[in-house]
Amino acid sequence: MKSLTGMQKKILIDVERLKYPKSGIANVCVSLIKGLDEKTSDFEYTFYGPKKNIPETKKKFNIIDWKFWQKKFSINTQPFSLIHTAHQLSKYFHTVKKGQKKVVTLHDLNFLHDGSLEQKVKKDTKLVQKNIGNADAIVCISEFVKEDFLKNRKLFTLKNDVKVTVVYNGLIFPETTEFTSKNRYSFIGKKYILNIGVLFPKKNQDVLLDLISKNDRDLVLVTSSAKSAYKEKFLEKIKTLGLEDKVHILENIDNNEKYFLLQHCESYCHPSLAEGFGIPPVEAMYFGKPVFLSTLTSLPEIGGDLAFYFDDFSAEHMQQVYASGMQAYGSGTDEYAVQLKQRALKFGYLEMAGAYEKLYHELLN
Repeated sequence: MKSLTGMQKKILIDVERLKYPKSGIANVCVSLIKGLDEKTSDFEYTFYGPKKNIPETKKKFNIIDWKFWQKKFSINTQPFSLIHTAHQLSKYFHTVKKGQKKVVTLHDLNFLHDGSLEQKVKKDTKLVQKNIGNADAIVCISEFVKEDFLKNRKLFTLKNDVKVTVVYNGLIFPETTEFTSKNRYSFIGKKYILNIGVLFPKKNQDVLLDLISKNDRDLVLVTSSAKSAYKEKFLEKIKTLGLEDKVHILENIDNNEKYFLLQHCESYCHPSLAEGFGIPPVEAMYFGKPVFLSTLTSLPEIGGDLAFYFDDFSAEHMQQVYASGMQAYGSGTDEYAVQLKQRALKFGYLEMAGAYEKLYHELLN
């Protein structure tokens, strides 16, 4: 919307999380920048984040380069009509000027549910409050996150007329589903189950060991090289079950390699206990692969009626779901794969950018 003076309204988007370029939130920031770059827009955008990690764009966006001392000496936000904080734990832009609008994206309230120490819960609650307390709109990344937020709304003091809405994360999909790899993996040519994510208790990957102890599949895990107590237990369980030859852990691989593994897997399994959104299952659906999920948190929203679900994590039940799921997928010829890909495309970056821009318009109109 052009204002009366014909000037474009200026919007500042806090993408400081690009400091951690491999994180899920960084991916979402990149998707938002790319989506806004490809749309014609009435707004003038400025991105706040580490310049070296902000993707190349066709449009000349303004960039304010992140510096560690800016927590203490804040940036002048006077010129902006709207500030969008892309993460609920941001340490920046906690104050708004008169007449300024504010949007905050809420990815999860995991700290309330993951057994964090009371001190951490207090600290994180306080930080979320600083971000959302003066927001005009709080955007949740799934209906599940929205529901969780509304249940815990009493922990926060909010504006009376705050709008709480859902915008799904948007992915940038590869141009093709055909990839090659220089690596000689021993499991290519075998039937393998793929899982992508940090080895972490809430990701619940250890139940996949029980699953493959009941069938002849290999298990390939794509993970970051984080050292954790859970990882130690996981490696111990592989030995106990005698699965050393069937489990392959790959650390810190690039996107190309990840896509190669998605292209060749038999299926994608994600038995996670807590997920604000869940990017890897969407990527697997884009490759037309059958997806097996837990029924918990946001995952049923992602998979809809095309995914297969584990109701519990006993080895027998999981194997039963796996066998019948693979059968259903196999008997659908290529039709099933096509439907999965179409579903994945609903979670695209242009869809996400469009939904945010629509919200900016509503708030600034």
